[in-house]
Formats: sequence, C-alpha cells, structure tokens
Amino acid sequence: MKRSIGMKSSYALTNKSVDDEITEISAGNFALGYESKSGLFVVQNFGRSDTDLNHEIKDWIGKYKRFKFFYASSPKSAFIKECKNYHAFDKNKIDNKNHPEKPENADYDCPYCN
Repeated sequence: MKRSIGMKSSYALTNKSVDDEITEISAGNFALGYESKSGLFVVQNFGRSDTDLNHEIKDWIGKYKRFKFFYASSPKSAFIKECKNYHAFDKNKIDNKNHPEKPENADYDCPYCN
C-alpha cells in the first residue's frame, strides 16, 4: 500500500531553500528523504516543530537530501499530524523509531494509540 505524508512538493534541504520556502514563524510538520529515480519522494524521517518550523528543519541539513513541509495551526495539530505519520509508516523503513513526544504541558495524548 502506498503511504502519503500529505504534503505537496519537495525541496532541496539547504539553508537557502528552507529560507525561501518556509517564510512564516510557525508550528508545523516536515518530512525528510530523497527523490527516487522515478521522481517519487521517499520518506526517511519526519517530525514537527511546535514554534519555528524553519529553525527545526535546518537541524537536519546534511543528514537528508530533500524536505517537504506543512504549516500547522497549533502545536497540538502538529503533534497530532506527527502521530498520524508515526502510526502510518512501517518503522523498519523509516528512521523514526520512537513515538512522538507531546508538547510541553500538553493535556492531551496521541489519538492513535490504544
């Protein structure tokens, strides 16, 4: 079954590209990976920022080739999207091995855990 991270275009993971594409200081989600020979974005890792998506993605420069991103309306919505991705992807095929941690002082939990 084909998995989708629910984000549009991918971009080169460079300081310039991150600054050109992520222009808002915002919570959000990101996917990291590479483009296959057929042009498909292959997810290797994903995550979120509760405050500054641009800054968070830059920590991954040099570790992955490309990124996708999605602005979130709040830290809670970013957490929920990250949890959804965590539960959807095969842990043997991505670098994310641990369940996402909820935002500091959050009074909610992952809606996908039993």
